[in-house]
Amino acid sequence: MSREKILAAIKQNQPESTALPKLDGLSGSMAATVAAYRKVLEGLGGKVYEIGALTEIPVILKEQFPDLQRVIDTKETPRSWAHEDPHQLSDIDMAIVYGQWGVAENGAIWLAEEDLHARVLPFISQHLSIVLPAANILATMHDAYDVIGVINTGFGVFIAGPSKTADIEQSLVLGAHGAKSLTVFITQ
Repeated sequence: MSREKILAAIKQNQPESTALPKLDGLSGSMAATVAAYRKVLEGLGGKVYEIGALTEIPVILKEQFPDLQRVIDTKETPRSWAHEDPHQLSDIDMAIVYGQWGVAENGAIWLAEEDLHARVLPFISQHLSIVLPAANILATMHDAYDVIGVINTGFGVFIAGPSKTADIEQSLVLGAHGAKSLTVFITQ
């Protein structure tokens, strides 16, 4: 059989379309609150700070990480770094990025390409800080996917960190394949 005949036969024998299942029963009882988000993220090893102004971020970071050398804030730092060879970003001590949506049930935050400027940034930096508006905390991943809808960017990722792994002896290692720490700044 030729390729065209095979494709025509497949097209002719398609199953009928069916509606997607309702997911209403899967939403659970997680609250879409800062307190619920904090409980989960801190359980994962992250830190959460509620702040009134972005000017508080450098002060808190200086207290928590006194030895930071190279810090990139995607809203403040000139964007020339975004076009660097990703290997040139390997000496970033702290990346400060801005999340769009947070998920209380798992501590994840949605980061889109337009907010990162370089896809590798949250993964290559030694430490990661994410700024998230309190009003953008959702209860579940189902809620997050409903809000995000069709992704219109080339890249987006949910991050809940810091990264971690455990070996056979159950020795937990933070920062095994990404940032060693995650600090979330929740703005009002």
